[in-house]
Amino acid sequence: MTIALPVNRLAARGRALLVVLSLTFLPATGAVWANTPAHVVDVEARNEATVREAFGRWVGGGNVFEDLLAPDVVWTIHGSGPIAGTYRGIKDVVNRAAGPLVSRLATPIIPDVHHIWAAGDRVIIRFDAYATTTSGGTYQNQFVWILQMDGGSAVGVEAFLDLVEYQRVVDNNPPRQP
Repeated sequence: MTIALPVNRLAARGRALLVVLSLTFLPATGAVWANTPAHVVDVEARNEATVREAFGRWVGGGNVFEDLLAPDVVWTIHGSGPIAGTYRGIKDVVNRAAGPLVSRLATPIIPDVHHIWAAGDRVIIRFDAYATTTSGGTYQNQFVWILQMDGGSAVGVEAFLDLVEYQRVVDNNPPRQP
């Protein structure tokens, strides 16, 4: 019982310290947000809503590339696989990056969005995606896209995904027949 008394006092002092610290730092955090220009907050909210709506349409069968990308988008896939690199324009992205994979899928890719963050002209989206391959197997991948938005369209994209899983599907499944 004598041991519990110092621990209880220590816990009470720890809680008191947390209260003091939170009262000290919360007003400073509010001041930062209060000094953020309204137009920056509005742009971030619009950009996040644009991306969220485009992904919602994608889940319903829409085309996220047509809905979200500027015609002259610069799309970079990071990594060291055969598709890693920079693509210029929607047609280049679709033909050289997405096409080899999509042609080997029997069903559309369906995204499962985990989170969307907006900061300035950038929107970051973390999602998983699923489809069935032409051989009846499963394609499942994890993605992070960093979108640079301008006027409601993504003009730049940095894409992070499991390139080994992408290549496994391309290498082991026949292209869909027209």
